[in-house]
Amino acid sequence: MKKILLFLLIASLLLAWPGEGTAAGENAALSVSVLPADAEETLTGEVRAKACALMDVNTGTLIAASHEHERLYPASVTKIMTLLLVCEAVEAGKLTLNDVLTCSDTAAAKGGSQIWLEPGEQMTVDDLLKAAVIGSANDACTLLAETLAGSETAFAGMMNDRAAQLGMEDTHFDNCTGLDDDTEDHRTSAFDIALMSRELLRHDLIRQYATVWMDSLRGGATQLVNTNKLVRFYSGCTGLKTGTTSKAGCCVAASAERDGMELVAVILGADNSKDRFAGARALLDWGFANYEIYTPENDASLIGEVTVLHGLTRGFLPECETGSPVLTERGVGAGVTQTAEYDAEVEAPVAAGQKLGKIVFRSGGEIIAEHAIYCPEDIPKIDFFSAWLLLFRSFSAQEQKK
Repeated sequence: MKKILLFLLIASLLLAWPGEGTAAGENAALSVSVLPADAEETLTGEVRAKACALMDVNTGTLIAASHEHERLYPASVTKIMTLLLVCEAVEAGKLTLNDVLTCSDTAAAKGGSQIWLEPGEQMTVDDLLKAAVIGSANDACTLLAETLAGSETAFAGMMNDRAAQLGMEDTHFDNCTGLDDDTEDHRTSAFDIALMSRELLRHDLIRQYATVWMDSLRGGATQLVNTNKLVRFYSGCTGLKTGTTSKAGCCVAASAERDGMELVAVILGADNSKDRFAGARALLDWGFANYEIYTPENDASLIGEVTVLHGLTRGFLPECETGSPVLTERGVGAGVTQTAEYDAEVEAPVAAGQKLGKIVFRSGGEIIAEHAIYCPEDIPKIDFFSAWLLLFRSFSAQEQKK
């Protein structure tokens, strides 16, 4: 019976893309606020959902959004937070991928998407992560949550604590799976999902699973097909998580990377799977077409020696910090100018790392980056004793030359 159910599940997943799907439901096209503002028409009519958001993973810049702070049911997109806590536990040494966990009655009883864990069945953390990420398995997620916190309720508390740390002000989690039959309070927003997706993508471990289209468990007896069809059909896709319930509708947090820029698109409350993935595609396509990552590089010729007044050293060559890549509109990098604004003369004492000014990067008159200019070492103020010591050393040096 399980083999029959498994065959039907895989067949339905494979047929879901790129098929026609169901007809559009009640959701009209969103009017999406984007940057630059005059590009808004490029997205209107393409995103059909209750809410959406597009964020740059590197900088956290929100590029496009609609109803991004509306508190909605996220379904299994919830698991992004569950996976974040598991990845953090693995990297902290609290779990290893080879640890073998034993399934509880509670985990085995979870409904929805599952790998049909039996009470007492044992499985490694590695395989449970495969099941949770690729197959969105609720039983696997619950077992991982119970292992880390003792119970799913306690784990939900950990999820909410981590959400608060990330600034997810629209979010409250009641469970680790996103199942919402028995809750009215398990809600989050497109913006908050983008925040936790960005944090999860900082962990290379998740990419080992989120980019896999098909895999298997139990020596090949259990087949897994990724619920995120963009993994197979969207160039550069790096993840991340889908979710569907009757309350939530069809949801997805989809990430992709091209030319060194990674974006995450969040769709909440689409009427059907086709609209969910089409909306994510539209957001990602627009982001890659209109933005790029620019890395400002300092022009060393702009920085000259700084004079020190009343110091043991008469002058020094300042150093400049190396900045991080910035998100810019496509093509902006070619027209970037930079100017150095710093004190050419300072009074001793001067501390190592003391800021003297900055290099300012501008495009079209707008500041896009600033790199601090600073003193590389401590320079004490000269005192009476130091002055006499310098004079003595100078006199001695002159005598030795004679």
